Amino acid sequence: MLCWGYWSFGFPGSDSTLQAVIPEPQTTEFVHKRNVKEVACGKNHSVFLLEDGKVYTCGLNTKGQLGHERQGGKPEQINALADQHIVHVACGESHNVALSDQGQLFSWGAGSDGQLGLTMTEDAVTIPRLIKKLNQEMILQVSCGNWHCLALAADGQFFAWGQNNYGQLGLGKEFPSQDTPQRVRSLDGVPLSQVAAGGAHSFALSLSGAVFGWGKNTSGQLGLSDEKDRESPCHVKLLRTQKVVYISCGNDHTAVLTKSGGVFTFGAGSCGQLGHDSLNDEVNPRRVLELMGSEVSQIACGRQHTLAFVPSSGMIYAFGCGTKGQLGTGHICSFKCPSPVKGHWAAYDEQISGRADACAYYIVKHIFSGGDQSFVICSEKENSLPADDFRTINHSNHTCLINDNTIDMWRQKLSERNNSNSVKVAISGANLQNVFMFLTLEPLLARSPFLVLHVRRSNLVGDALRELSIHSDVDLKKPLKVIFDGEEAVDAGGVTKEFFLLLLKELLNPIYGMFTCYSDSNLLWFSDTCFVEHNWFHLIGIICGLAIYNFTVVDLHFPLALYKKLLNVTPGLDDLKELSPLEGRSLQELLDYPGEDIEETFCLSFTICKESYGVVEQKNLVPDGDKIPVQNNNREEFVDAYVNYVFNVSVHEWYTAFSSGFLKVCGGKVLELFQPTELRAMIMGSSKYNWKDLEESTSYKGDYSATHPTIQMFWETFHEFPLEKKKRFLLFLTGSDRIPIYGMSSLRMIIQSTSSDERYLPVAHTCYNLLDLPKYSSKETLSTRLTQAIDHYEGFSLA
Repeated sequence: MLCWGYWSFGFPGSDSTLQAVIPEPQTTEFVHKRNVKEVACGKNHSVFLLEDGKVYTCGLNTKGQLGHERQGGKPEQINALADQHIVHVACGESHNVALSDQGQLFSWGAGSDGQLGLTMTEDAVTIPRLIKKLNQEMILQVSCGNWHCLALAADGQFFAWGQNNYGQLGLGKEFPSQDTPQRVRSLDGVPLSQVAAGGAHSFALSLSGAVFGWGKNTSGQLGLSDEKDRESPCHVKLLRTQKVVYISCGNDHTAVLTKSGGVFTFGAGSCGQLGHDSLNDEVNPRRVLELMGSEVSQIACGRQHTLAFVPSSGMIYAFGCGTKGQLGTGHICSFKCPSPVKGHWAAYDEQISGRADACAYYIVKHIFSGGDQSFVICSEKENSLPADDFRTINHSNHTCLINDNTIDMWRQKLSERNNSNSVKVAISGANLQNVFMFLTLEPLLARSPFLVLHVRRSNLVGDALRELSIHSDVDLKKPLKVIFDGEEAVDAGGVTKEFFLLLLKELLNPIYGMFTCYSDSNLLWFSDTCFVEHNWFHLIGIICGLAIYNFTVVDLHFPLALYKKLLNVTPGLDDLKELSPLEGRSLQELLDYPGEDIEETFCLSFTICKESYGVVEQKNLVPDGDKIPVQNNNREEFVDAYVNYVFNVSVHEWYTAFSSGFLKVCGGKVLELFQPTELRAMIMGSSKYNWKDLEESTSYKGDYSATHPTIQMFWETFHEFPLEKKKRFLLFLTGSDRIPIYGMSSLRMIIQSTSSDERYLPVAHTCYNLLDLPKYSSKETLSTRLTQAIDHYEGFSLA
C-alpha cells in the first residue's frame, strides 16, 4: 500500500506525532507483513481493513474514533472487533461503521447527531458496538457521510440514520435527525446496486443505472440543475442516458463512472475537484473532457479532490485541492485538470513484462481516497491479478432483481398514489408502465427510457420508417439514441445529429420529387406531384419534431408559411413573396394597379399554371375558374385564391401527412406558446455566421492556448477558407453546418493537443464539439491535413 496527503499524528508506519504533508506516494512499514483490503478516511483519522478481517486505525482520537485507547501515531488493531470477520469499513468525519461477514454493523466514534445508530445518543463511543436495530437484517453495504449513515439490506430495504439538517436521510421534511436506522421507503422496490454518502448529501444507484440524489445541494452536488436541498430521493434525469455504474462523493462534490469508462462530475468546484479546468461549481453533471479517449475503471473522491485510474495506460490521475499533498503529484498546490500521480503504475503484470525498469512499477489493485488523504493498494508482481474494475457489478453486494414481490410492491404504491398519507414514490410514476420505462430493468419487462433507432446507412429511409412505426406517441418524446449498424460510436449527441443530416439529405433528394426548390428564394415547398408514399412526408414531420425534442438543428429550407400552418395561422401574400418572389411581386402589382382595365391588361382568369416534368398544366383556383376573368372587383379574391392554392389546396394530402407526423411529437398546448418565427428557429437554427465569435468562444486543453503557434496557424488557415469550406468544417466538428439560435459562441468549441505526430489528421469528437489537433510544423501541413479530414468526413467511430 502507498499513501500520500495529510496526516495528523504521523502516518502509517511512523512513530512520529508531528503533522505531516506527504506530496507524493510513499510505501509504509505497516503493510510489510499485512495485506490491506480496504482503507477509509475521516477528517483526521484512517481505518485499515486487512484481508483476514482485522481492523486497524490511526490518527486523531478526540471522539473515540480509533476504537482503542492507544496513541494514533501508527495503526493499531481494534481488539474489540477481533472476534468478528469484518468485510467492509466506512468513515464519517469522526465516526466509523464496520460490516461483518454475517451482515451485522458495528459503530464507534462521535455520536452526537445519532450517526452511530445506537438508540442512545452519546457524544463519543470509544469501543465498537453492535447496531441492534439492524440485527435482523443481512446488510450488504454501508456508507458514511460526515454525520449520517446509509445501509442497504439483502432484501432490498434501505436504511438511513444520523443528522438530517439538509434532508440527507431521504425521509422527508417532517423528520429530524435520527439516532436509529430508519427505512427509506420511497425507494422500496427499486433494485439498488450501490449507496453512497457525501458530506451532507446522499445517492442511490439502481441496477439499471438510474441515479437518485438527496440532501444538501448548495453547490449543485445532486446534479439536479439547481442549488435547492432535497429531503427525498430525486431522479438525476441528466444522467439517465449515461449508464452510470458507480458513484463517489466528496464533501460537496460528486463523481460518477459510466459503463463506457466516462467520468462525470458536479457540485463544488472551488478547488478544481471537478476537473473541468475551472473553479466554478456545476449544478449539472458534466463529463471530464480531459479523460475522454481513456476508459476509466476506478474513481475515488476525497474531501475536495478526486482520483481516477485508467487501466489501459496504468495512469492514476488526480485533480482538486492539493495544498496538503493529497494529489500525489509531488507539488503542494491544486490542479483544475486531471494530472498524473507521481510514480510508475500498471494495471496488470503483462503491461510491464520485458521492461528493463519493471521493478520500479507498482501493480494497482484499488485506489481509495477520503478526507485529505489518498491510497493505492497494489498487488504483488508475481501472480498479480488485474486491477479492480468498478464497472463490474459485484452481485453479492446488491439487492435482488425484479420478482413478483417487487412488482406487487410497485402496484401497491401506484394504487396508493392518491392517498395523502402515503409516502411519495421517488420515481413519481403515474402508472406501472412509467415505472418500467423509468427503471429500464429486465428486458422482458422493461420499456426503454430512450427512443432507440437501429438503422443501416444503406437503407436509412426504410429503416427509419420501420423503427418509428413501432413506437407510440409517448416513446417519440423520449431522448433519441441512434445506432448505426456495424458502428461502435456511443450516441452522446453527435450520432443523432448525423442521423438527422443523412436522413433528410436522402428524403430531399430530387429524384423522389417530394419538394420543389424555388430557385429565386432557395426555399422548399411540397410538390404538386411526387412518387413516394404519404408515410415519407409523415416521417419528415416526425423528424422535425424529434429535432426540437432533442435540441438538434436541422437544415430544412422551408418558408415561414409552413410554421404558420403548424400554428393554425393562415399564410398570406407576404409568405408567397418569401417563397416565390417573382409570383409574389406579380400578384402585388395586380393589387396595386391603378387602372380599371385589369382584364385587358393582365388577361388572367381564376387559374394557375404549373409545370410538372416539362408539362404545363392549368389548374382552376375555384370551380369553373377558367371561365371567370380577373377584374377590378374580384382581384383580391383572385390573389387570396392563388395563395390558398399554393399553400393549401395543391399540397393538402402531403402537408396533412407531414403535420400529423410533426404534431405526433410536438402537438399540444405547448405549441401555442411559439410564434412562427420562433418555431422555425427551433428547427432550423441560424445561418448568421460570425466566425470571430467562434474563435473567441473556443477554449483550449492540454498544451494549447490561444497564443500557441499551432493554434495561431489553425485560425489563420481557417479564416482563409471560403464560406462553403468553413461550413463543411462546422459539419465535421458539430454534425451540422448551421448554428443554434443562441449564436456561434454557444457551440463552445474545444481544441486539445494530442501526442500524434503530423502524419495524422485532426479528429472531431462530434458529441462534444471537441477537436483533437496534432502539433503541425507548418501552416501548409495543417491546411492539408485539416482539408483531408473535412473532405473525408462521414461516419462515427471510437477508433
